[in-house]
Amino acid sequence: MKRFLAITLLTCSLAACGRCGATAPGNLGRAKATLDSIYKWYGVDGSFLLRENHPFDADYKAGYLAEGQAAPNPYSYLWPFSGTLSAATAILGTDPSYRSVIDGRILPGLARYLDTTRMPVAYAAYVDAGSDRFYDDNLWLGIDFCDIYEATGDRKYLAEAERIWEFIGSGMDDVLGGGIYWCEQHKDSKNPCSNAPAAVYALKLYAATGERHYLEQGKALYAWTKRYLSDPGDGLYYDNMALDGTLVKTKYSCNSGQMVQAGALLHKATGDESYLKDAQRTAAASYGCFFTGFTPEDGTPFRILGKGDVWFSAVMTRGFIELYRIDGNAEYLEAVQRSLDHAWVHARDGKGLFGADLTGRVKDSRKWLLTQAGMAEMYARMANLNLK
Repeated sequence: MKRFLAITLLTCSLAACGRCGATAPGNLGRAKATLDSIYKWYGVDGSFLLRENHPFDADYKAGYLAEGQAAPNPYSYLWPFSGTLSAATAILGTDPSYRSVIDGRILPGLARYLDTTRMPVAYAAYVDAGSDRFYDDNLWLGIDFCDIYEATGDRKYLAEAERIWEFIGSGMDDVLGGGIYWCEQHKDSKNPCSNAPAAVYALKLYAATGERHYLEQGKALYAWTKRYLSDPGDGLYYDNMALDGTLVKTKYSCNSGQMVQAGALLHKATGDESYLKDAQRTAAASYGCFFTGFTPEDGTPFRILGKGDVWFSAVMTRGFIELYRIDGNAEYLEAVQRSLDHAWVHARDGKGLFGADLTGRVKDSRKWLLTQAGMAEMYARMANLNLK
């Protein structure tokens, strides 16, 4: 018999925190409040763009680019900015009025990253073109546009998703037997962050269009990622493979989470039980690896999302939700919800911003935009669940 998720939102116990008010908000209210805090504290006057950190640090240099960042910049790079689109898209799943936020605020800012000087057209890592273009950055956007189309039925969003896919296709070749590179300008590795979400993306395009070539691409990308980047011991996924075949064996929750989501979507599209078994195995290993035992002040222990990149946890949660919709196993999502409930009180400051440690025991003096976007997305996705 399936286990169905029973989420109990904290009320009186959380309301004891002064900033929570008389009653703690539900997941949707928390998602909206967090997005509001983003615009209050990261917004740039006279612009639809955002800062990368709060407080703003003129000397901050992003360390996650292909060759690092040569000089500080006043605006967020595309990756953190795109997290706000994912968050608003997740909110849109429950509140259709959030289309006005997407169309009126986020997409005008996103347009500043669009590079039309190089073909195929794609979004660059920084505003006003000229910077590197990352396949994974564009994948996250394409997935969001598919989801916006699903929520609204407006084909302009689907058209944008299909246009972005043209750029993704330009990153595929037969080196290492297939797969997609990470960065257009530095084709020195193939990563699960540019292949697992590509499988998810292709399967969403298949669901939206019914065009079988998207299903075949989703299958191929899934098979390639599993063959070359999975740890056969536990079913989790390594960080990347260099062109000489060397594996970087670091494991991140987003990579495994996207393979969980891709496996669930492939099972839905094909009925093949092997995809479901893959997803269940990787989800169980993810729960064991990316959550940690925690005992809060009230003395009741539970497993909490581990300290690290909060947005990675949000992407992993997408996989848990997709799998839950098939097998009804609520264990992982119950732990996500418990983590979010605890973080609302203990990891959130007076400005409504979150640190990377959801236990709240380690405080961050500087808070990253993408952390806030990841929290907003998780709250929104948990609100979207059709619970029984």
